[in-house]
Amino acid sequence: MILEDYININAEKYPQKVAIICNKENITYSQLLDKVLSRVSRFTEEGISKGDIVPLVSSRSIEYLVDYFAIHKIGAVAVPLEEGIPDELFNCITDRLSKYTVPDGTADILFTTGTTGKSKGVMISHKAIIADAENLIDSQLFCHDTVFIINGPLNHVGCLTKVFPLILLGATIYLIPGMKNAEDFFSALNYPSNKMATFLVPANIRILLQFSGDRLAEYADKIDFIETGAAPMSQSDMLKLCDILPNSRLYNTYASTETGIITTYNYNDGRCISGCLGKQMKHSKIIITENGTIACQGDTLMSGYVGDEEMTASILRNNTIFTSDIGELDSEGMLHLKGRKDDVINVGGFKVAPTEVEDVALSLPEVKDCICISASHPIMGNVLKLLVVLNEGCELDKKRIALYIKGKLEPYKVPMMYEAVEVIQRTFNGKINRKFYK
Repeated sequence: MILEDYININAEKYPQKVAIICNKENITYSQLLDKVLSRVSRFTEEGISKGDIVPLVSSRSIEYLVDYFAIHKIGAVAVPLEEGIPDELFNCITDRLSKYTVPDGTADILFTTGTTGKSKGVMISHKAIIADAENLIDSQLFCHDTVFIINGPLNHVGCLTKVFPLILLGATIYLIPGMKNAEDFFSALNYPSNKMATFLVPANIRILLQFSGDRLAEYADKIDFIETGAAPMSQSDMLKLCDILPNSRLYNTYASTETGIITTYNYNDGRCISGCLGKQMKHSKIIITENGTIACQGDTLMSGYVGDEEMTASILRNNTIFTSDIGELDSEGMLHLKGRKDDVINVGGFKVAPTEVEDVALSLPEVKDCICISASHPIMGNVLKLLVVLNEGCELDKKRIALYIKGKLEPYKVPMMYEAVEVIQRTFNGKINRKFYK
């Protein structure tokens, strides 16, 4: 069975159950099935068939999810791309993918910087989707009555994977535009259910705690659980959230596009252990290598990087993915993350290769040299910062540089902070000395 088979099952068992809520529009499972079948007919008429690779721009909308499900129904492969992706980049990816074939059973290709920092298309199988769903159901106690608020991009593992258990169980997906306007989030929490749940990156949790903590506490009896991941969460924020939501399950999860959902830990257990990511899930296994890095096994693993057997072999061997994350297992079998070995910058769950940002910035005539580094923001947490050496007579125009980069790269790769400097530190052989900036 594939995920979409459960839409049929739910339409028969729970035809009037609300499947998706978005912009004050509700559709039931019966209506969802009708929409998906109608979209299958349209796509088929347009020439999409089994095995085709179909890029689509993601959005938090009913129509996007209908497209996504319909592509799977046909037997084609969905390629959800970043909302706001430049047309040039979309066309480049489409052309690139047209040259490849993928293994039977491939459901999705998700673009990520992976463990190397270079943009790669990660192939996810239908088997992995079901395994991710069952991992979450078993470990985080998703249920048929769950109403899950999705506020993040649906081309990213953090939120897209939450669709899987909800469809499997016949639960409710509640889509909101994001977290820029807290009113959207609190409006969703007013939905008549005491099984509300959501996924929030640490930066969003910090904003809620700083500006809306008292208001969040008013929903303590309605929030069943909140999951966070993608980036480290400070223990002080963990403790504050536990205090505000004493009866809610609060999860830290270890996951990536390549590995799928691997471990989770309810830190609202009276101990609130910082850096703990919990025990391995139903379909997953954690191994700590001789080098102290984390390796993962199980049904949730990617099939490989599309069109790049060499890169695939560099991290996927003997049905095991070898990550660059440093970790350890304690006496309870719980995973503790200790850091990362590479230079890739993690921003809100997205891994950004600094060289990619630097290459674009260096194409500006006023930029002589530059380096992209991570920086701490009082609200957003870890963000990108671009240090630039300007050509003589030029002044730093932050807005111009930001707009220029936005036109070339995905939005999450655009630095939030900019600073003009006299020189970029380099090693004796001319390479950027990244260690100097850490």
